Amino acid sequence: MFRRFTVLGLLLVVVVGCSSIIIQQFDQRFGQATVQTRIYSEDYPPSANFLEEVKPILDQRCVMCHACYDAPCQLKLTSAAGIDRGLTTARVYNSSRLIADPTSRLYTDARSTQAWRQKGFNPVLNERIQSEQANQEGGLMYQALKQKRDFVDSQQDILDPNAYDFALDRAQQCVGIEEYASKVQASHPEWGMPYGLPALSDAEFDSLTAWLVSGAPMADDLQHHQQFAAQVKRWEALLNGDSLKEQLMSRYLYEHLFITHLYFDDSQSKRPAFFKLVRSRTAPGFPVDEIATRRPYDDPGVARVYYRLMPERESIVVKTHIPYHLDEARAERWKSWFLADNIKVEQLPSYQPDVAGNPFVAFRDFPVNSRYRFMLDDAETFIMGFMKGPVCRGQVALNVIQDHFWVYFVTPAHQYEKLQADFLAAQSEHLRMPSVEQSNVLPLSTWISYSKRHRQYMEARIKSQQNWLKEDAGRIDLDLIWDGDGNNSNAALTIFRHFDSASVVRGSVGKPPKTAWILDYSLFERIHYLLVAGYDPYGNLGHQLVTRLYMDFLRMEGEFNFASLLPAQARYDELRRWYVDADKEIIKFVESRPQEAFFKSSVHYNQDLPYKQQLYNKLSTKLAAVQSSKYQIDPIHYSRAVNDFASQLAAWKGGAIKWLPQVVFIQVVQPESSQSQYFTLLRNNAHANISSLFLEDKYRLPDNDTLTLLPGLVGAYPAAFWQVQESELKQLQQQLLHVNNELAYQQLMKRFGVRRTSSEFWPYSDRLHQAYLQAEPISGGIFDYSRLENR
Repeated sequence: MFRRFTVLGLLLVVVVGCSSIIIQQFDQRFGQATVQTRIYSEDYPPSANFLEEVKPILDQRCVMCHACYDAPCQLKLTSAAGIDRGLTTARVYNSSRLIADPTSRLYTDARSTQAWRQKGFNPVLNERIQSEQANQEGGLMYQALKQKRDFVDSQQDILDPNAYDFALDRAQQCVGIEEYASKVQASHPEWGMPYGLPALSDAEFDSLTAWLVSGAPMADDLQHHQQFAAQVKRWEALLNGDSLKEQLMSRYLYEHLFITHLYFDDSQSKRPAFFKLVRSRTAPGFPVDEIATRRPYDDPGVARVYYRLMPERESIVVKTHIPYHLDEARAERWKSWFLADNIKVEQLPSYQPDVAGNPFVAFRDFPVNSRYRFMLDDAETFIMGFMKGPVCRGQVALNVIQDHFWVYFVTPAHQYEKLQADFLAAQSEHLRMPSVEQSNVLPLSTWISYSKRHRQYMEARIKSQQNWLKEDAGRIDLDLIWDGDGNNSNAALTIFRHFDSASVVRGSVGKPPKTAWILDYSLFERIHYLLVAGYDPYGNLGHQLVTRLYMDFLRMEGEFNFASLLPAQARYDELRRWYVDADKEIIKFVESRPQEAFFKSSVHYNQDLPYKQQLYNKLSTKLAAVQSSKYQIDPIHYSRAVNDFASQLAAWKGGAIKWLPQVVFIQVVQPESSQSQYFTLLRNNAHANISSLFLEDKYRLPDNDTLTLLPGLVGAYPAAFWQVQESELKQLQQQLLHVNNELAYQQLMKRFGVRRTSSEFWPYSDRLHQAYLQAEPISGGIFDYSRLENR
């Protein structure tokens, strides 16, 4: 044993010694590394060139992999600050850590390049002598781009899986320039950038090279943002009123909007300028001094918090983009909900975790109706936060939901919702979120504690429902459901899960799903504080597991609310179908629900038709005036060939579907036209139940899988690109029918696919993004290619 450790120690000494020698060699050739000044004002000519020529190339070729928390090596190429920060070996998404990691949020957790170096980030740009030779040989970015061009590609349609690993949790070579030659170039000559994608064109490479050898001057493009100085001033005045009521309102708004991209009306440009809401130590009129806390409700450490609007300086990527519109009508609605004369706030809530992490305690001075109206007003935004917020990464975080389901809401005008205020205040202890325990959690003990609290809440809720049902003749009907006030299309939403990512769209989209949710205020708010405001991607394993497990309770609440509208004799049969082969504790929980746990439905049903289908039809009729038709394929807007293709795919079940990707973007080329239409093909995976944390495949029912074809582009992570002439849609459909193994799918890709190895890949990508931003100038952004398949 001693000899073994001695050998390992000697090897470590050799490795460290070799690294030191390499660093010394770089120092001798190009001088010692020192932090360089690279970010200038946008009117400085060299940095203006970066904005006009260089950044568009980075956005079109690099950002689709290097953005957000899951960027390889945390190298974010979305802004000047991200490029300047560089890379690190530390991972944000790490499901095995026992202690929470320090946060490393760009623009928030460090304010200078030197500060990032102290946090373990290494440069990708040369930080030694600024000469053309040093900027190339001593710059990691240049070396990675050049390596791609130098590698002689074998021109295979499918990349060698032994050479390329596209798994999300793959090993990453996050090395500095001193080790790059020995650890990457020598060992993996094929790993140049862009990784596993075609090389840059000569013109693109030359533009980036010219910029890099000149010292890589950069700037943030803020000219568009500066045009909204007057709007920013007005909104910051609203958000920073001096009264306690105004301060509490802004605190509530911030805790719900901190991950959104705020924008104003802009008649001058089709693409708006986006801002983000931050907490600052400084008042409006002074430079923003952002308060960096792990969660939006953590103690800011100052006597007075100011809420400020900062320009969003990073490229807009779909996987994190949640646009939220600010206009005068919204400002007036906020005032009516939170600043009415009858609302009294005599003391601000503390920032102690058990208060600040529980919205039913912290904001009890605001009427439930006000808080609920605020969330309903843009329900899609807050549902989107569950998918695009910090919890969105990874299958373990999302296997708590079905692949396709509809979401409805309890109307705030209903007596049930009106009576919630006092009840929620009384139940505040039982409604504590797991995030109250902060980011280091012992999963078993915490889970037991919160499961008991949730059961106590449910028992109290049942008693409360019994009381008001007696006062309301003991029955309830579809008046329970919010109709969007006749004009709000947020009243019905559809959620699609794509294994380890998810999307939400307005309307009841697709075939009637297996399940649906009905959310009331307390459930809506708890999901937000569980998955968005209270979730810490840097938290330990226990924090992540307890969050996932607690979400089981909340999902089941939403499902039970929906089941409550079914006839009493049909409820348990329906619930059992949702939880086939589930854990015995889940089955016990479902079957132990007394009839009093459900509303007594007075919805009229025909005995000869399936009850759930009748309920969906009734809800569709009730919400007809506000149902969005954006994602419907109909004969008026689409050709017969497209309609036939969509209807045929919608009728499929099982079979070839299991061989298809989760998300496919399809370009349909129109006959005798330069225009194309784009569609999204979604695979909906069927499960016996979704209550298992790690054994999802065990409960898969591939023979029940379905497909949904949507107009436009839905989802942040395409897995495949297809291109087809409209006249060939029938042939595509026929070939899809015969996909019964991997080879058959590869043959389909050979005919209709645009693979990651194709010379047409980047032109296709450019057309895709151009069409997307033209169709969706507000909600559009850059897609993420980390899930692109190699098939």
